[in-house]
Amino acid sequence: MRHRREMKGNLRFVCLILALSLVPAIASAQYKPKDTEWYSYTADLAGTRYRPLDQINASNFSDLEIAWRIKTDSFGDRPEYKLEGTPLMVNRVLYATAGSRRAVIALDPETGELLWIHGEHEGKRGGAAPRQLSGRGLAYWSDGKEERVFYVTPGYRLICLNAKTGVRVPYFGENGFVDLKQNDDQEILPDLETGEIGIQSAPVVAKDTVIVGAAFREGMTPKSRRNNKGYVRGFDVRTGKRLWIFHTIPKKGEFGYDTWKEGSAEYTGNTGVWTQITVDEQLGLVYLPVETPTSDFYGGHRPGNNLFGETLVCVDLKTGERKWHFQLVHHPLWDMDISSAPILADITVDGKPVKAVAQPSKQGFLYVFDRVSGKPIWPVPEKPVEVGNVPGETYSPTQPFPSKPPAYSRNGVSIDDLIDFTPALREGAKEIASKYHLGPVFTPPTVSKLEGPLGTLTMGTASGGTNWPGGSYDPETHTVYVYACNSCIEPIGLVAAPKEVSDISYISGTAGREVEILRGPGENAGADSPKPPKKRAGAGFVRMEVDGLPLIKPPYGTITAINLDKGEIVWQIAHGETPDVVRNSEILKGMNIPRTGQETYNIGTLVTKSLVIAGEGQVTTTADHPRGAMLRAYDKVTGKEVGAVYMPAPQTGSPMTYMVHGKQYIVVAVSGGPYSGEYIAYTLPSAGE
Repeated sequence: MRHRREMKGNLRFVCLILALSLVPAIASAQYKPKDTEWYSYTADLAGTRYRPLDQINASNFSDLEIAWRIKTDSFGDRPEYKLEGTPLMVNRVLYATAGSRRAVIALDPETGELLWIHGEHEGKRGGAAPRQLSGRGLAYWSDGKEERVFYVTPGYRLICLNAKTGVRVPYFGENGFVDLKQNDDQEILPDLETGEIGIQSAPVVAKDTVIVGAAFREGMTPKSRRNNKGYVRGFDVRTGKRLWIFHTIPKKGEFGYDTWKEGSAEYTGNTGVWTQITVDEQLGLVYLPVETPTSDFYGGHRPGNNLFGETLVCVDLKTGERKWHFQLVHHPLWDMDISSAPILADITVDGKPVKAVAQPSKQGFLYVFDRVSGKPIWPVPEKPVEVGNVPGETYSPTQPFPSKPPAYSRNGVSIDDLIDFTPALREGAKEIASKYHLGPVFTPPTVSKLEGPLGTLTMGTASGGTNWPGGSYDPETHTVYVYACNSCIEPIGLVAAPKEVSDISYISGTAGREVEILRGPGENAGADSPKPPKKRAGAGFVRMEVDGLPLIKPPYGTITAINLDKGEIVWQIAHGETPDVVRNSEILKGMNIPRTGQETYNIGTLVTKSLVIAGEGQVTTTADHPRGAMLRAYDKVTGKEVGAVYMPAPQTGSPMTYMVHGKQYIVVAVSGGPYSGEYIAYTLPSAGE
């Protein structure tokens, strides 16, 4: 089958080359997506993650069965335990990225049959990539005649494939690819092969432009204040020619350059757009959610407000010219990257129609703007915030605070946030917290000292609030649905940089000290003494616990419904089964603990005609189900849970839905722990089963 498809595809290439040489280029894409399809990473270019399908509903969600499933182990050189993809489904073909080398696969959406596979072997360049593995997805384009899919390899190449054959389109770029490390208005350091720049998110195609951002290694402990810059570029969808570039760190003479004092714009890096980009094709506007500059928690080497760090930027689709911007955090110090896709929403405020853009955030604020002018829908006043005393650091004395909607997750730490199941647990938590600096959102990092404080205890920072999966939006009810980690606690303490990091004064690094200092009075101390925190796998932080229980009280993870017409929270629920460590705790035995939700940061929501759907991010074991996780459905009006189905592993990619031949499907990526990546498609039993 594959050979027949490739042969037909090659003949089509010849015909198209002749046709393109004889007729003018089509001005814009002609393909019109259907409500039954999922044609972009977030369902559409507006970032809604919404499809108006209702065959699967409250009455039958729990009856869902597995229609097909496909493990991704064989699509790379090793199993992958971090499958974060969301597939596309267009013209009765499902497309997804898969496997450790980020292959692209095309599947039959009804059976899961493999139609074709494309993979790149990038050698040392792929091995040195800062963002590896399967990535989060790809983009689709068609002019009504030709179909293409686009994705970015770990080694930072934009690949254009024939959507029917999986073969590179030879007249795009250089034999089907564009080297994104070149023609980027900078010299990639240290070299093109090993230079730190890449991306794991899906490109975006709007009209005839492919838009690609940039990502880097996590910047908590950078090797230098100098790094590559995360510019955003638009490319011609047919030829691969660069159409425009937006400098997320302004060059000399450009708007915003003066917000980088002492020439720091010249050497500072990062400040990329590593998450999903959204587009209003009708208005011809692109919305760029920009991340933190180098480095995440210390900015003494980059005095000033640092535009366009942690800024929502609106640019022209055709030219990349800045139309407006709003900086969510001045002089970023908390790793509050704008981590998810802006959501475009047509709403009604005070009786007047408004074209809005709503931006979820790690800090649990939903920032809402007029997407044409950039003016906030409700006031966002500048308010004084605490100024720190880290040597060499500079601080913004104020930060913007949205007046509406209210914060939908915790974004600071106070004594009231600590565990309170029993008085003894609260006292143990207070003893641990006493070794840290506490405060509300924007409380600055501190230098870590053995005598205390060890650092600033924060929530709503690096992994708090809403992360890369973002939210979803119902255009019928004008409601945003957004998951948030409501208990992801991060101790941020700075230590003097080692000699090999000669041009940064401080880096984050408190974890090793905390384990030693927080041992409590000694091994012979009573049972009520706080136990040392455990190191969190894969990060420099620690998991803060008291007698094996989370330091922060529940709910640990939430889904919130926010009405955009009024800027009000409609409902909020704890999402996810209560973790085993809480349900099975001897200390809590006999107590009635309501469902707590789960502490995780990678949960995306899906909205249909009547449901909000999201999977759990942790595995649990219950009397009703073996060890695994649940895909849950909620009534989108009330937040009441109306159904759930079993998954063998946690949700690690946001769910999507589509309909083929009158049958609705839901597909979700699962992985984690000992379970390697798998896409699972659920559907209702056929009649008579």
